[in-house]
Amino acid sequence: MEFIGRTREQAKLREQFSSPIQNATLIYGRRRVGKSELILHAMRQAVGTRTIYYECRQTTAESNVGSLSEVIGNAFDMPPLAFANIEAALRFVFERATGEKIVLAIDEYPYLRNVVKGMDSVLQVLLDEYRDRSQLSLVLCGSYVEVMKSLLEQDNPLYGRIDLKINLQPMDYLESSQFYPERPCADKVRLYSAFGGIPYYNRLIERGRSVRENLINLVLQPDARLEDEIPAYLLSEVSKIGNAHEVFLALADGHARYRDILSQSHISSGATLVNVLNKLIEMQLVERRAPINDPTNKKRTSYVICDGLTRFYYRYVFRYLSQRSVLDPEVFFDRYVDDDFEHQFVPHAFEEVCRQYLVRKNRAGNIEPPFDLIGTYSYDDPATRTNGEFDVVTRDPMGYAFYEAKFRSGPVTQRMIEEEIEQVQRTGLVCHRYGFFSRSGFEAVDDERTVLIRLEKMYE
Repeated sequence: MEFIGRTREQAKLREQFSSPIQNATLIYGRRRVGKSELILHAMRQAVGTRTIYYECRQTTAESNVGSLSEVIGNAFDMPPLAFANIEAALRFVFERATGEKIVLAIDEYPYLRNVVKGMDSVLQVLLDEYRDRSQLSLVLCGSYVEVMKSLLEQDNPLYGRIDLKINLQPMDYLESSQFYPERPCADKVRLYSAFGGIPYYNRLIERGRSVRENLINLVLQPDARLEDEIPAYLLSEVSKIGNAHEVFLALADGHARYRDILSQSHISSGATLVNVLNKLIEMQLVERRAPINDPTNKKRTSYVICDGLTRFYYRYVFRYLSQRSVLDPEVFFDRYVDDDFEHQFVPHAFEEVCRQYLVRKNRAGNIEPPFDLIGTYSYDDPATRTNGEFDVVTRDPMGYAFYEAKFRSGPVTQRMIEEEIEQVQRTGLVCHRYGFFSRSGFEAVDDERTVLIRLEKMYE
């Protein structure tokens, strides 16, 4: 199976795995984001290095000792080994690493930590004891983000002993498109809007089927591969968080401000909502966004679901569970998904694609001057006595640059551009650059202040 993307992370792991000095790496991120595949791929690339990969079980300490012992024995071409405990098994590997380079990856580490008392301290003692004579590259990996991040805190025994931290995020729109390279660019946006940057989801997309067919086959029809993915994931991650479903429903329906979420979710109190949002943010399921021109204004802070499939599930599946249970999947799609998906869901996701494109160009040094902030911009319109926000604005040493994303079937015309610029200027936002993204091209020309970006350009 072809390994796609993660170029920077691969390079970092190669450096660790080729180092003659003992080192420790922490890799964490949400389920299905590709942590295990990244580790296994990097280990396969470590030619000439002995590699040991162990995935911890949700069982007893004794069961994990037995399983790890078997893995260690296989790695060294030895008959079955018998270790008294986890520390003895790990000490064996550390000791062997004094004479050769070894990579040891312990996946789903929180499971082991839950059943072995003082597991963090066991590793701390071994890392300290063998620091100057071992060539071991230790990798700790886990999906429980909160637990894994706690290993980096000052009161944890492993504090100061982690040499590399990788918080593995979903792929961006361009890396994700490598899973479906033959698709038209507009379909790439549609697929990304629904399946996001999760490699596991994107690998399931069938190349010979349309976007509609993939959504029906993978999510909407009975017993679809991803039918229970979001409920199962949320049950494992947020089972102890009350009101999580209500918050996701409000967010998926486009209610992004705190007061709107509180009203739509019918949560009993503001304190309860704050607690739920903070937990979902900590778990990387929800993102908090403040306007770049008013970052401390809590009333203008917005919240968004990070994952495309979660948004899709709550907007269409969870909301219409009763209708879905009695309708043919194709009829359900045509009646409850099709129009809203094309004219609301995807255009909203297209704004995020445009943000990612700008960040990519900025990091590559292709935007002059480089911007230091990107996000929304809150405004008050004195002419209409209303307020609102622009969705994609950057700030650089010269001031602000405004961008408008148009996922429409027709081209963006010169008149449309002029009207957008007039609206921006009416709010008092002073820009030195105006940019326009268009799915269907332009009937306009750019000038020294206007940048026109076709969809195809974003996928080059």
